[in-house]
Amino acid sequence: MAGESNISDILENFPSLDISGNAFLDTKLLGEVTIGNLIACAIIIVIVLIISRIVSGAIRRVLIGKAEVNSINFITKLVRWVIYFIGFLVLSPQLHLDLSGLLVAGGVVAVAFGFASQNTLSNFVAGVLLMFERPITIGDNISVKGTEGYVEDIGLLSTKIRTYEGIYVRIPNDTLFTSDITNYVSNVARRFDYSVDISYSEDADKAIKIIKKVIDTHPYALKSPSPSVYVNELGASGISIKVRIWSPSGYWWDARVDLLWKIFKALKTANVDIPFDQLVIWFGQEEAEKLKAEKLKTKETVSEIMSKAETAPENTRKQVK
Repeated sequence: MAGESNISDILENFPSLDISGNAFLDTKLLGEVTIGNLIACAIIIVIVLIISRIVSGAIRRVLIGKAEVNSINFITKLVRWVIYFIGFLVLSPQLHLDLSGLLVAGGVVAVAFGFASQNTLSNFVAGVLLMFERPITIGDNISVKGTEGYVEDIGLLSTKIRTYEGIYVRIPNDTLFTSDITNYVSNVARRFDYSVDISYSEDADKAIKIIKKVIDTHPYALKSPSPSVYVNELGASGISIKVRIWSPSGYWWDARVDLLWKIFKALKTANVDIPFDQLVIWFGQEEAEKLKAEKLKTKETVSEIMSKAETAPENTRKQVK
């Protein structure tokens, strides 16, 4: 009966890790530390190691492909050490350690460090949130606060962007997280538009058929969403045809440049006139005659002066010259 009571006491106290009530377990080894305390410490250490391994693996699976390998390793190590610290706090009562003074000193240091590194901490938190929310990934084509380019690296404190000119720009994660981000390749497809003008003497239906044929034969022009070609406006110098085409985001620029030139060549081959702006300046009949008369009068006056100079005596010609 006594053995059964000891087992029941151990089971009741196991959740609180208070292993006592047994002469052997209550045997003191180092100061107030008993064998029961050491067994509880071993159990806590095993649980902490299991939890740290599970949490680290979960974080690694979530962040893989979303951030650089070095950043993922840093985060997993940081989380692992935080779990170890929590485990140490749980373990300390079993070792009869008084951490009240240490916690107070640590709290003061933490507050001072927090005030001294507010920007760094905000950037770190923003970096972690960016990795979990994933509004951008490495290789994306984005625009942030007037900076456009490709995402080269997403770190814990900042993100590096390579602009179209090949310039690297470092943006703090806090700024990036609180700014409007335009991601040009987040969607699988992207649309681009043309405005093609033809002369009023041309057949708009014929031009639309030619344009659609060029689009249908292009490998980067999507069938769904389908392209749209229609008369959009009757302009000052011709009929304006609107062309809207969807393309895979990764090939958007290549398709936009290539299709524009092919559409132009196809219309030119079919002898479809593409007008251009012309400017005609007209003075009116009266003004034109007046200018002509003044020009002739000026010529006659100059001729008279030159002829008089040639017939005059030598001294007079010198004066005229």
